Amino acid sequence: MSIWLFGVPLRGSLWLFYGVSVLMFLSSSGIGVLMGTIAQNMQQTLLLAFFILFPLAFLSGTMVPIHNMPPVMQWLTYLSPLRYYVEATLGIFLKGVGLEILWPQTLALAIYGLALLGISTLRFRRSLA
Repeated sequence: MSIWLFGVPLRGSLWLFYGVSVLMFLSSSGIGVLMGTIAQNMQQTLLLAFFILFPLAFLSGTMVPIHNMPPVMQWLTYLSPLRYYVEATLGIFLKGVGLEILWPQTLALAIYGLALLGISTLRFRRSLA
């Protein structure tokens, strides 16, 4: 969409972008299912989503550059999987870098995705029992 609508050129691999996006989707799904297993009704889920997703978005570096944040906040950005996705997509789209440079971000997204989906799956199974 950014290519056609805004004219942002894709300098890197489209397949790498798709792969990183799938990893981010796994992390997002894990967060969503985990919130669903914690909350008892829809209102709690919406409130929980606000208190979880807004800080994750804020800590990703999309609203405020990470280097402009206080040191404690800079450290907290490592807890947001969105930070790694933003770094990877900027690297792919604007710099044209490949997996040889973006492997730390890709590995972090894979770990977050597997951990969040694993934890949320266990909690979901326990809630069914």
